[in-house]
Amino acid sequence: MRTTVGIIGAGPAGLLLARLLRRAGIESVVLESRDRAYVERRQRAGILEQGTVDVLRAAGAGERMDREGLRHDGIELRFDRRRHRVDFPGLTGGRSVTVYAQTEVCKDLIALQLEEGGPLLFEAEALVVEGAEGDRPRIPFRHQGREDVLECEYVVGCDGFWGVARKAFPDGISRVFERSYPYAWLGILADVAPSHDELVYARHERGFALLSMRSPAVSRLYLQVPAGTEAGQWDDKEIWEELERRLETDDDWRLERGPITQKSVTPMRSFVHEPMRHGRLFLAGDAAHIVPPTGAKGLNLAAGDVVTLARALVHERETGSPELLDAYSATCLRRVWQAERFSYDMTTLLHRAPDATPFDARLQLARLERIASSRAAETDLAEAYTGFPLA
Repeated sequence: MRTTVGIIGAGPAGLLLARLLRRAGIESVVLESRDRAYVERRQRAGILEQGTVDVLRAAGAGERMDREGLRHDGIELRFDRRRHRVDFPGLTGGRSVTVYAQTEVCKDLIALQLEEGGPLLFEAEALVVEGAEGDRPRIPFRHQGREDVLECEYVVGCDGFWGVARKAFPDGISRVFERSYPYAWLGILADVAPSHDELVYARHERGFALLSMRSPAVSRLYLQVPAGTEAGQWDDKEIWEELERRLETDDDWRLERGPITQKSVTPMRSFVHEPMRHGRLFLAGDAAHIVPPTGAKGLNLAAGDVVTLARALVHERETGSPELLDAYSATCLRRVWQAERFSYDMTTLLHRAPDATPFDARLQLARLERIASSRAAETDLAEAYTGFPLA
């Protein structure tokens, strides 16, 4: 097989890149190791920044998102049983975010790719990336019990943290920056209407809690738990009781309970691989960087990567200049590190570390008081939450 751009991975990064390239008249082939059903039910992010929403609309992939997604104009911070709302449009000149699950983004992009785009091969396992330094890199892959090779002009690794693309970078040029956190998120899906119409981020002496949603009838909630916790260690009654404790306020707000349909534990870590390009091989999304979920940046960073890359590929085709391709890694990393900074700030602001001291606790409260009392501090949070420029 031959194509212009070989894309490894049919997550949101790979699928959106294929869509953008298709709209620009650039051929691509997408290889995905999992089957379609797995990709379409894989629970991940649920918050889309303003820029991501705009890109999906411009790519012709926003119809269902606009119909079913939930626009949010703010978030609520809770601490000391108090509530403070952060007004996004009022602080950012009109920007907002949209609650629309990654599973739904992938469903929309898969349907468009299969109907209008280039080949999208499920259960096609990329084995290695060869020849990234040359003019025709290759991706040997296994599909339907036989091995084949995809020859490309460019390879883009959108295959996540454990994929093969990053492994093709020589040790001598790879630099890794990472941090592991001593806590995780126990997440649940529950068949009950959300107890608040916007996301609630709660700092509590027992640990962090988050009230979110997937739809007007399905709630998504999280509890901070120790790293290494297994979902089965908590029964449903314990989860609801702990959520009530951590989300409690001094007014008459109440948490509504419902049947829990899914439990999972998400580890918390920060990771960045530099550079994001080697020869004709480019990394995008989780293959290059991971953020803790507190700042809702993962999917949005992936969108920023592929928007930047698609523009660079179009520029090279139209002008013959590799200038934007050469700048790809540096351009993306500027945005990545701002997202890493914001996610780290939000995480340390709201979570209780196992070795936290009373001094640490008072600093957290002081930081929250600053946000609640200073328009400048509040604006900084709102601008970061609703999104940094995509490119």
